[in-house]
Amino acid sequence: MIVSRGASTISTPRIIPRSEHPISRENISSSALKVLNQLRKAGFDACLVGGCVRDLMLGHEPKDFDVVTNALPDQITSIFRSARVIGRRFQLVHVRFGRDVIEVATYRSLPGEDDETHTSDSGRLLRDNVFGDQEQDAIRRDITVNALYYDIRDFSVIDYVDGVKDLEAGVLRIIGDPERRFREDPVRMLRVIRFAAKLGFRIEHDTAEPIRRLSVLLDEVPPARRFEEVLKLFHGGRALETYELLRQYDLFRYLFPMAGQMVEDGHSPYATVLVPHALANTDTRILDNKPVTPAFLYAVLLWGPLQQIMKRYLDRGLPPAEALRDASREVLSAQLDCTALPKRFSVPMREIWTMQPRFERRRGKMAFKLLGHERFRAAYDFLLLRVEAGEADQSLADWWTEFQQCDDQQKQGMVKALTAEAGGAGRRRPRGRRRRQ
Repeated sequence: MIVSRGASTISTPRIIPRSEHPISRENISSSALKVLNQLRKAGFDACLVGGCVRDLMLGHEPKDFDVVTNALPDQITSIFRSARVIGRRFQLVHVRFGRDVIEVATYRSLPGEDDETHTSDSGRLLRDNVFGDQEQDAIRRDITVNALYYDIRDFSVIDYVDGVKDLEAGVLRIIGDPERRFREDPVRMLRVIRFAAKLGFRIEHDTAEPIRRLSVLLDEVPPARRFEEVLKLFHGGRALETYELLRQYDLFRYLFPMAGQMVEDGHSPYATVLVPHALANTDTRILDNKPVTPAFLYAVLLWGPLQQIMKRYLDRGLPPAEALRDASREVLSAQLDCTALPKRFSVPMREIWTMQPRFERRRGKMAFKLLGHERFRAAYDFLLLRVEAGEADQSLADWWTEFQQCDDQQKQGMVKALTAEAGGAGRRRPRGRRRRQ
């Protein structure tokens, strides 16, 4: 079918009729079907494409449905009142139906070989709004299993790049020459890792070979985009597998440089226990449809560097509170050079850190005040991870676990018991009267 995996042209696509694939319209979003049908009625091509087709072929439920068409962005917006164009580097149209948003893209083509205005000196793609036809659109996509089209006309699946063959074999393969494609967009290396972890697929040899060598290209990716990729990598339900693959292919340190150094050393409880357990817990929460937040993820991944830097400040004689504050600033500043972290996440991340020493202070009103903090639950979960890593006492975690479950009277009793155990250290000794001279 394919003339050459690195070639710019390919032969006639494989057309898989409805009778030979498992995709049913019953499993397709009604909003996506509306977009497909209205584009067809307006005289344009319209297909589902990408991850939704891949997932439907595997019998999975897609999270999103993406549509591709030969209609230009302004033609799409003229058909749908609720549509708006987004993006600069890669223009897309979002069509909204209540809470549903269907992403619609125009067929694209890779820039010509001599079109220097689209690429940087290192080969990175700067603009990608060169429109083309369906065959050209398939060639410019990154991974074969993500380049399948579902045609609403006859309900067939169109495959230009042997994507179905790779899907059946459980193989992740870059379309075209891997090195060139990674240089065009280094984020493709992260996408290969993400889908390998998500699908449990093997990365094909020619695709895997240049990744370690080209990993440094991630430094060219803007911090804001790297942050977006971090969320996709670690909040997709396969964080632990993703983490191991990122380390294996020397990519993790370009997302978390300070943590990467500690992880490579590999001997600290932070690297061997805390991070893996936290990522496994994140996967469990996602599979249970429980909320997760970047604040907790970053608090975990930056905890090791924070401890190292805080120790340096303590050795200089700074009080613990000041050492923690200054170390937090230093860690966050360094991380922001690599991945963006909006304040709505960086502030609660630092609160999770600063609450850790407060778990030790439980007498008087301090325990009640800490329990009422809006970030208590996240900080408590973090404490449990620290206990697993041997950083905090199990008895401390047990006390806070029980304290949360008690009624107010029992809570008062637990706090008073702490004071009694301390031999009255929490009570002020009455002053004696001074004699008049």
